[in-house]
Amino acid sequence: MPIRARRARLLRRPLLLAALAALLATLMSPGAAQASGAPDQVPRRAGESRPVYSYEDAIRESAWVDTRIDGDADGRTDRVAVDIIRPRETDRTGRRIPVIMDASPYYACCGRGNESQKKTYDENGDPVRFPLYYDNYFVPRGYGYVAVDLAGTNRSDGCVDIGGRSDVQSAKAVVDWLNGRARGYTSRTGDERTRASWSNGRTGMIGKSYDGTVANGVAATGVKGLKTIVPIGAISSWYDYYFAKGAPLFGSGPDGLARAVESPEARARCGAVKQRLVDGAPRSGDWTRLWSERDHVPDAGKVRASVFAVHGMQDLNVRMKHFGQWWDALAEHGVDRKLWLSQAGHVDPFDFRRAEWVRTLHRWFDHELLGVDNGVDREPMADIERAPDRWTTDRVWPPRGTDTVKLRPAKGTSPGVGTLGPRPGKGTETFTDDPSLNETDWAERVHTTTPAKAGFISRPLARDLRLSGSSTVTVTATPTTRTAHLSAVLVDLGPATIRDYAHDDEGITTLPERTCWGASTTGDSACFKETEAKTATVEHTIFSRGWADLGNWADADRGQPLTPGKPHTITLDLAASDHVVPKGHRLALIVAGTDRHLIEPPADTPTLTIDLARTWAKVPLVGGAKAFATSTSVTPRESRLDGVAPPRPLNPVPGGSTS
Repeated sequence: MPIRARRARLLRRPLLLAALAALLATLMSPGAAQASGAPDQVPRRAGESRPVYSYEDAIRESAWVDTRIDGDADGRTDRVAVDIIRPRETDRTGRRIPVIMDASPYYACCGRGNESQKKTYDENGDPVRFPLYYDNYFVPRGYGYVAVDLAGTNRSDGCVDIGGRSDVQSAKAVVDWLNGRARGYTSRTGDERTRASWSNGRTGMIGKSYDGTVANGVAATGVKGLKTIVPIGAISSWYDYYFAKGAPLFGSGPDGLARAVESPEARARCGAVKQRLVDGAPRSGDWTRLWSERDHVPDAGKVRASVFAVHGMQDLNVRMKHFGQWWDALAEHGVDRKLWLSQAGHVDPFDFRRAEWVRTLHRWFDHELLGVDNGVDREPMADIERAPDRWTTDRVWPPRGTDTVKLRPAKGTSPGVGTLGPRPGKGTETFTDDPSLNETDWAERVHTTTPAKAGFISRPLARDLRLSGSSTVTVTATPTTRTAHLSAVLVDLGPATIRDYAHDDEGITTLPERTCWGASTTGDSACFKETEAKTATVEHTIFSRGWADLGNWADADRGQPLTPGKPHTITLDLAASDHVVPKGHRLALIVAGTDRHLIEPPADTPTLTIDLARTWAKVPLVGGAKAFATSTSVTPRESRLDGVAPPRPLNPVPGGSTS
């Protein structure tokens, strides 16, 4: 179904923000701000905060916050390390300031950003370098910045539990501490207390991949004081990171990721926690209590924070399904939200639209955390990348007038090469799973009879066709074996220049030149390597995908052996997307077995017969059924259609090559 567009809370929040702005306008002197206990009146010009505070002289310190859980079972509650940088001037005047937070497991093991930056410390253990530019840019503008080591990583106690209670509580406890509701200490083991008396409690969480996933999880607790989150390429349900309706997406489970990110100390003491990850995440793909604890979508109704979501539509690490189901759930509950969707893979917007991203994020945090009425909440909800570095906007997303349309596959003149349109088909098509092939192989031979896939192609389109939201494909298949996996992909057949998302850098090229975004010190530079779009000229574009274990046909949460020779019906959830198939191009649906490097193969090698009368795709079309208009029939050519390179093997680390 299409992701439903809902009017966000457009009345209550602007009134609150206007009231806050009016209050701030009366607090023009440091004495007034200090006496009232109101949020900091940061100097600003033309509706934005200005860099008036010294970055070099900023206070750099660490605190250890009690999470109130004992994840490593050592008899004492775990403390997580919180590295802090904040303006010294506001500390002197007693002004209380908002906080931007990035909670991550990657600060020591893997690094953050395109240049894999890690935290560094001086001889006293005080922080020197904070990865990324958030500190360099926002601290001079009157924000505090905190970088939290999740439990079991870097300088924190506890154990990594991959999206579970410990991960979420690691960051939630810090939000509580910033609001005066949790205990903080000056050391990891000592008894000396420290309070965040410099914070006004208004907190915004940001982060890519795992970090953004933690932000989703903390927001889903409904914690007070968390005003906004900016999840970039983030997970919304950990089950959907490792499985697609029973089909395994990687060759290992969350225990492997825990080993990759945990500190050496945690590795020595957290064997029992990792074993629970193994036991709770069986390779069968069955849903368990472990996955329920790590599914944030059902808790979208608890979210108090606004959400500015960013995702790559060709992200094959954290697939767009995560964004789609989270966005849909937030819309159902009227959460204030904004989004950017790029053509890139698992890439931070700082590395594909840098200047506009910094400007937009600055205005977003000013609005959400400082109460500046800069109009960012009245601008179009969605920015969508249509071609490399060419963006369009939508007032709401999906656009109004988007409706679900059922498209049906039908037989063509050659075996395995059928048609796609609104009329029901008859008969069957048959293919045999070939685990050595992938979606690129199928699409390149979509016009040709091949044994490993069935392709269905529309006539050339009479006008542009825009698909905006999430699609599903329902398949009725009769297998020859007791196990079988299915894949379904939507393909735009026609020439285009796109970001080369299958390249190692997933659609960007890193350049030697640097640009600077904020203030620098000797130990923490604000200057980062520039990037440009890495493009590919193609004859087809795969823009949405979905997978399933056919054994989950009767129960999406639990698989069972198939009955050879018996038809089974299952619905595959395809990733959300926003793609325009241009006039003259054709839309194709391909159904096949194992998608090499994207799902793991089944135990058997099945041949599957598809019942076309009981198979269809439901796609979200802007303009509904009337939008699907085709021109006169054209005989498909039997030739190879060039696309991007095949999907490369992916490691199950939500950070990827551009973490």
